[in-house]
Amino acid sequence: RYCQVNVPDELLRDLLPGPVTLVLRRSEELNKDLNPFTSLVGVRIPNHPFMRDLARACSGPLALTSANISSQGSTLAVSEFQDLWPQLSLIIDGGPTGDIQSPECRLGSTVVDLSVSGKFSIIRPGCALTPTVEILKQKYGLVPESS
Repeated sequence: RYCQVNVPDELLRDLLPGPVTLVLRRSEELNKDLNPFTSLVGVRIPNHPFMRDLARACSGPLALTSANISSQGSTLAVSEFQDLWPQLSLIIDGGPTGDIQSPECRLGSTVVDLSVSGKFSIIRPGCALTPTVEILKQKYGLVPESS
């Protein structure tokens, strides 16, 4: 509804829900004020029960950002970004979003651009790079887009 999907539904099911953000062409239905200077939008369905319940309870898409300052490691628990609380309107503690002892969980999602049919481009390696690339190349025959 909010983006133009040009990959098989099975590919979407292989990657989502999970630690992957798919970048696709935005549809006309998506609010124009959301990332107004690009024709692309990132779509993510986390594999976290609270976030999925929250998304189901909303009538439209959720525009979210990570609870950390750019270039810093991802936070996995509410207490880890207490320094940002004064700047936020709302904080909901739905529990840790990953294993707080695992350095890999702090890499954030793997961000892959699928906006060009038959190709992919890794925007951010993230925590699921190897399995994501294997799925895209081996199972679906997509080729890396040259930089």
